[in-house]
Amino acid sequence: MADLKATRNGYGEALVELGAKNPRIVVLDADLSKSTMTYMFGEKYPDRFFNMGIAEQNLMCTAGGLSSCGYIPFASSFGIFASGRGYEQIRNTICYSKLNVKIGATHGGITVGEDGATHQGLEEIALMRAIPNMTVIVPADFHEAKMATIAAAEHVGPVYLRLGRDKVQTVTDYTKTPFEIGKGCLLADGTDVTIIACGLMTAQALEAAAALKSSGISAAVVNLPTIKPLDKALIHKMAQKTRAIVTCEEHQVAGGMGSAVCEYLSSNIPTPVKFVGINDTFGESGKPNELLEAYGLMAKNIVDAVNEVLKLKK
Repeated sequence: MADLKATRNGYGEALVELGAKNPRIVVLDADLSKSTMTYMFGEKYPDRFFNMGIAEQNLMCTAGGLSSCGYIPFASSFGIFASGRGYEQIRNTICYSKLNVKIGATHGGITVGEDGATHQGLEEIALMRAIPNMTVIVPADFHEAKMATIAAAEHVGPVYLRLGRDKVQTVTDYTKTPFEIGKGCLLADGTDVTIIACGLMTAQALEAAAALKSSGISAAVVNLPTIKPLDKALIHKMAQKTRAIVTCEEHQVAGGMGSAVCEYLSSNIPTPVKFVGINDTFGESGKPNELLEAYGLMAKNIVDAVNEVLKLKK
């Protein structure tokens, strides 16, 4: 469990690097820069950093306006506020016009911790992937978040980056496999079942695969950072190979990454699927690890889901 860093830190560091390379990069924040890590960009490039205050609708509209003037704006807030309070502006101002705005939404998921249910965004993937023209990315670790932020800046069009507060284990190695929007990555191969995960659940999926191996079950692990557009080719390949899938996400099961996977499978290669995620409930206050345990987002829960889905294989 060495090299623990938060994905929000990868985002902040990437913004500083992007700012040095491209004068068109601007950053906007909703009075949360110390938490979203955009303060790093603000300290380095104060003339390109704008604190919009606690006014997410204005944040999104201003980002859209800057985009229309040729800038590449990164608009940042907590995930629940960026996606919830700014939804109409994201939909009607940014996505409808295909504006080149990037939304850095930190503190996604239940591991926001002690801030409790009001701050634990568990619905953003569902909200954002339903909007036409929006790209949705959920990095698994610090390094992937950094690469995803750089890729988002190069991509033309709206992007929603879902980032976390808590430090997470490093599971990716982009010296071997460069990050690419729309592509998943096979972190471990297997023949009996495929575990598809995003965000911090990717580390739990790898831990589950190791436990399953000791009991004679060969589990493949796919890290799926881009929820939209989906890596349909990789999902199809693994469904064809293992004929059973478990999806894992720190998000509501309804409308999340697992739903996106099933939408593809049901129409193209029907496959038994089990879900590990938040099951139609709000979170509560607590330590991140306590909450992952309480809401069934641990490696042992993935193992249980694998054992269940294997019973459905024909």
